[in-house]
Amino acid sequence: MTFAIRLHQTGGPEVLRWEEVAVGEPAPGEARVRHAAVGLNFIDTYHRTGLYPLPLPTGLGLEGAGVVEAVGEGVTDIKPGDRVAYAGGPVGAYSQVRCLPADRLLRLPDAIGFETAAAMMLQGLTTAYLVRRTYRVQPGDVVLIHAAAGGVGLIACQWAKALGATVIGTVSTEAKAALAKSHGCDHVIFYTREDVAARVREITGGEGVAVVYDGVGKDTFIGSLDSLRVRGMMVSFGNASGPVPAFDPLLLSQKGSLFITRPVLMHYTAKRDELLALGSELFDMVVSGRIRIGVNQRYALADAASAHRDLEARKTSGSTILLPPP
Repeated sequence: MTFAIRLHQTGGPEVLRWEEVAVGEPAPGEARVRHAAVGLNFIDTYHRTGLYPLPLPTGLGLEGAGVVEAVGEGVTDIKPGDRVAYAGGPVGAYSQVRCLPADRLLRLPDAIGFETAAAMMLQGLTTAYLVRRTYRVQPGDVVLIHAAAGGVGLIACQWAKALGATVIGTVSTEAKAALAKSHGCDHVIFYTREDVAARVREITGGEGVAVVYDGVGKDTFIGSLDSLRVRGMMVSFGNASGPVPAFDPLLLSQKGSLFITRPVLMHYTAKRDELLALGSELFDMVVSGRIRIGVNQRYALADAASAHRDLEARKTSGSTILLPPP
């Protein structure tokens, strides 16, 4: 018997169901993977609530790591027995076993374990495209990273620091401030009690930052724009507090001829060679020790609803994984 988390209607965590599913042989171009660990990400809650609609019923989850059990016709670069990981879809990672396109899989280096891989693939590849493609961080840049103690935040702080940037991060608690600082954050701002933009101007001598990486959305949007230097770039890559409100593009000129982009990982990894290149950069950073991946929370896969509740209540930090039964 094989089980998976399934979604038959949108709503709160209570709509997640642990159900028996049938997993057949992989179709042409597919591989069947038995998961050892599955990643938990905020986008999973967007799918669950319907903010990012999916056809129902559906599986859930975009990230996992495990062993290839079988491959379909035409698959030549992945073989049974390979240790692999993936991120970015199609949905369905909240499962013991699944079939998915083989060209979405990356072979894991021996030095990276399954739990580490499941904790880092989506957040790590997201960070990779953010700091190496969307805005290519340069030595001497000052960058602002919201939710610096979150999964993407901790990786982004380390990567930006390794690239020679000065890193400013926003956090909500002293514990999260300490965590962010231990992962390369030079300055922390407590967004719950400080004016973020004012503190950024103070830290930067009035200039502002080169780029803001903002996965929070509605609550931080204007403050992010106000933190940028002239011709700075606002990278809005998530909606943890809700969607960004509509705004007049004239606002960007009034605040310094700013740039704004709303990227998603799938558009940066649509081609196999792009995925391989980003994955290689991420694996190199982790294997070299320049980026440390911490699994701060573990839940049984069947208890995914509890994991969602804690994630949305901001009770988690860093990366969280879901563990399927053997």
